[in-house]
Amino acid sequence: MTTSRLLTGLSAFPLTPIADDAVDERAFVRIVERLATAGVDSITALGSTGSYAYLDRDERRQAVELAVAAAGEVPVLAGIGHVRTREVLRHADDAQAAGAAALLLAPVTYQALTDDEVLTLFADVSSAVSVPVVVYDNPGTTHVSFSDELHARISRLPHVEAIKIPPVTGGVDVVRARVGSLRSAVAPGVAIGISGDAVAADALVAGCDAWYSVLAGTLPGPCRAIVDATSAGDAQEAQRISGQLDPLWRLFGAHGSYRVVAALAEELGAVAHPCLPRPVMPLDEGGRADVRAALATLREEGLVEQ
Repeated sequence: MTTSRLLTGLSAFPLTPIADDAVDERAFVRIVERLATAGVDSITALGSTGSYAYLDRDERRQAVELAVAAAGEVPVLAGIGHVRTREVLRHADDAQAAGAAALLLAPVTYQALTDDEVLTLFADVSSAVSVPVVVYDNPGTTHVSFSDELHARISRLPHVEAIKIPPVTGGVDVVRARVGSLRSAVAPGVAIGISGDAVAADALVAGCDAWYSVLAGTLPGPCRAIVDATSAGDAQEAQRISGQLDPLWRLFGAHGSYRVVAALAEELGAVAHPCLPRPVMPLDEGGRADVRAALATLREEGLVEQ
């Protein structure tokens, strides 16, 4: 198993905008086309930001097909998580048929899952697919926590080629230690990527292979600049740009990145208001005012076009 370029660099997680209780195809295609033009390394459709848990099978298939068609030569990863293995396998089949280059699997649960049950889920999927699988370690959403031992067992399954770890706070040295510990446990060549945009610059400097980015799905430019700076060995520049994005990082912490990015996309005119699937509600007017203020600051800093 070798680390694929597909699973490195900047992976942008676009919204799947909802209008009139259905996928807003035109808005979604525009978003994906913009990401492809911005030079992201991959586009992950149907991540948490992409509302996968709220969409039925037809809507998910539709989203992946649209994303692959609109992304051009930029590879598309597709989220396939579901509470039932049967449905996960159906989503995997649909995503591969639509042209997804890799699959993102979160062990979504209602009943708490044991480590053996999580392992069995990944074993069932890995034996049924022909493209790389990314392990989506997202305990804040799925309520499933991965030990390094569990990651190690899963990483040795066929087609499991990457792990998306949750945020690691505390600075570059702390992240480096965490990534080093995980690398020593998992199969050689498995890529390790970070989520949690506010810590991404530190994580990339510390040696993470990829950044799975919520913000890049709406504002790819500054995220691309952070990745490029770390690739060039300029940690100071990467952290400087990340510091300029502090107004958004603070809002992510206060309101959650999902609702904040939806409001940001609405303010930028990329999607109509509201764009989230019910019962999820958009930010209230106070939250939206905070997003507008953060956006104004970013425009002053030159991170967003006027």
